[in-house]
Amino acid sequence: MDHEHFAKIFKALSNPNRLRLFDEIRAKGHAHFEDAKKRGVAGCLLQHVIEALDVGAPTVSHHLKELVNAGLVETHKVGKQLRCSVVHDVVDDLQRYFGREPGPAA
Repeated sequence: MDHEHFAKIFKALSNPNRLRLFDEIRAKGHAHFEDAKKRGVAGCLLQHVIEALDVGAPTVSHHLKELVNAGLVETHKVGKQLRCSVVHDVVDDLQRYFGREPGPAA
């Protein structure tokens, strides 16, 4: 088990604004997943996330960068727009982490 990997994730999610941002990206990405898949694009538009959170773009940008650095979210440009999506492998890692049997730290 890579404790540094999980510590980086937990640190990123320990900020309430980042946790809200992560939840919003996850919710919006899930809601638009099938439609996006049909059109060959992934994730949700950052602009929609900003509008939903009612937070300034610079604040969202700062927290988004931290989520990307922690490996929780990935971004990609589509034309002039930025799309965000949750990295599902990392979410799976977290589910395995919390679902594992307790034992001595490795």
